[in-house]
Amino acid sequence: QVQLVESGGGLVQPGGSLRLSCAASGITFSIYTMGWYRQAPGKQRELVATITRNGNTNFADSVKGRFTISRDNAKDTVYLQMNSLKSEDTAVYYCNANHPVFSASRYWGQGTQVTVSS
Repeated sequence: QVQLVESGGGLVQPGGSLRLSCAASGITFSIYTMGWYRQAPGKQRELVATITRNGNTNFADSVKGRFTISRDNAKDTVYLQMNSLKSEDTAVYYCNANHPVFSASRYWGQGTQVTVSS
């Protein structure tokens, strides 16, 4: 059974920071591309950041320079460090695992709420 479990969400003031974690099980973590997506109220789910097994990263323009994605293969965990948070970052954040060859092997976590408000 594949499981992706997010943690680290919460309420933070504008300009603050949070670090999200996603612990994976049931997959060969080291070969998967990992990603973070988010969905704000009334909006479609959008890509935030991805990181490949080789360490290559990709970020949405809206978070470049503020967010960092990283992975620890020894812990089967991917992280999203979020700095200089804005109210528009408020969303449910979802962890994603995507097999680099077999594209049908794509998995999602249940999400963690991030609220940026004063």
